[in-house]
Amino acid sequence: MLHLTTGRVGCLLSKQAVVALTSSGARMSSHGHHEVSDSVDMSQPMYWDRLDTPLPDRPWKDVLDSTDKSLKQKEKGPWTALSKEEKIALYRLKFNHTYPEMKRPSHEWKTVIGGMFIFFGITGLVVFWQGHYVYPPQPHTFGKEWQAKQVQRMLDMRVNPIEGFSAQWDYKNKQWK
Repeated sequence: MLHLTTGRVGCLLSKQAVVALTSSGARMSSHGHHEVSDSVDMSQPMYWDRLDTPLPDRPWKDVLDSTDKSLKQKEKGPWTALSKEEKIALYRLKFNHTYPEMKRPSHEWKTVIGGMFIFFGITGLVVFWQGHYVYPPQPHTFGKEWQAKQVQRMLDMRVNPIEGFSAQWDYKNKQWK
């Protein structure tokens, strides 16, 4: 049964009041040692690096410093006057990664394979432990001697002599047909 003390109910009500009072919902502070959480405004244009969408909604750098502003002014002139480094810097103002950088293979497969090996190893240890400590020993009927005696007993009884087990045994030569 749940019991809520008046202190807990008051705390819950005060947190709900704080949530209700924040108009934007972008920042919410709580009592205690928790950090302030910023939410992302999804209605604003966003930047992303994707191969299937070459032009993002906004440039990579929104806020330009003085060198970036002078470079943007220089961009309005003839591009033959720009050096290779300046052209690359202009590209980096607009985009974070180039296509070769986006297509570069990651090393995530190593993590996946490593995780699989760890999972298989732990599973093997659990199966070994269960076989040794949990499950009872195998019955004596699983032994080779017992099975050989059982086969001989079935042959002596001539079990299913027309089409079955005993039909495959040659009783004169004492061997399988």
